[in-house]
Amino acid sequence: MRGPKARTAANVVLASAGLAVAYVIITTPPLRRLALRATELWLGASLPIYLVREARQAWLESGRTALT
Repeated sequence: MRGPKARTAANVVLASAGLAVAYVIITTPPLRRLALRATELWLGASLPIYLVREARQAWLESGRTALT
């Protein structure tokens, strides 16, 4: 199998595996708590860093050189 058909088959396999994992996580309370906690940690760490980087980039692009 080559080309678009192979890509479609791979996408179907990955999507079905993802749905199966999601079902297991949602229906198993300890896994659900673990997934929620991991999401909280990820958002708590990466979101502020992203916002700081974007603010710094905007500041640099504005052409200002010092905080006033």
